[in-house]
Amino acid sequence: MALIGAPVALGIIWIGGAPLATLASALAAVAAWEYCRLASAAGHQPLMPLTVVLSALAPLVVHAHVLGVFRVPFYAWSLAPLVMLTAAMALRGVTGKPLGAAAVSLFGVFYTGVPLSFVYALRYYGYAVGDLAGALVVMLPVLLTWASDTGAYASGRLIGGRKLVPSISPGKTVAGAVGALVVTVVVLWLFQRFLFIPKAQLAFTPWGLVIFGLAISATAQVGDLAESLLKREAGLKDSGTLFPGHGGVLDRLDSLFFVLPVSYLLYDVLLIPAITAARS
Repeated sequence: MALIGAPVALGIIWIGGAPLATLASALAAVAAWEYCRLASAAGHQPLMPLTVVLSALAPLVVHAHVLGVFRVPFYAWSLAPLVMLTAAMALRGVTGKPLGAAAVSLFGVFYTGVPLSFVYALRYYGYAVGDLAGALVVMLPVLLTWASDTGAYASGRLIGGRKLVPSISPGKTVAGAVGALVVTVVVLWLFQRFLFIPKAQLAFTPWGLVIFGLAISATAQVGDLAESLLKREAGLKDSGTLFPGHGGVLDRLDSLFFVLPVSYLLYDVLLIPAITAARS
């Protein structure tokens, strides 16, 4: 399935627009459903329909914002807790633990739908001029997440040693975490050298490259551990069964939920036109 899904996803990222927003929305909906499944197994009582709907809406709202169909002020997000708590009171009442239901549900929206909406925001990032540049801006954090995971697995298997956080993920080691950091920075340098600079006219300064690579790898590892923690609390091995043998959407995208928004933030701080980087 990965052999089919990966090229399709790459094509949709290249196309951008409504297809990309629709893909992000669909993934957000499934991820939110899986999250509610984990939360329920852990003894919580999320408002599943509302959590799924709001998560699915997040990428579509960003799409409409980028197109200029309507502008969503930043402070509008402050209404989300009020909407969730009102729904919890109406649907659960006092005996249905409305505060807990609202809190767990709201967290689910900001854990799944909101982070996935950044894939669309990255595709139309300000410095990225043209479809190729926009696609590369999205693909960089995705590739670095894969590189970090691969580096951690290879280093952990080769070196072994002290466990990183055995209570959450017994298989992860300190050597694997360090290997992930190194591999991510190397892959970032190669990506910048052969794709980012010549194809997108974008780059990082030498120090910016190191900071971005280390930060993305660390963020990816935290995202992976966070989802493992949720599954541990729920007592489940996988978040879902959408990908046979590989779990669900949460299992496949756990690191990206953290990496996508962090990448956008770091782009704002560290990413510059290639000419400027060459003079640094």
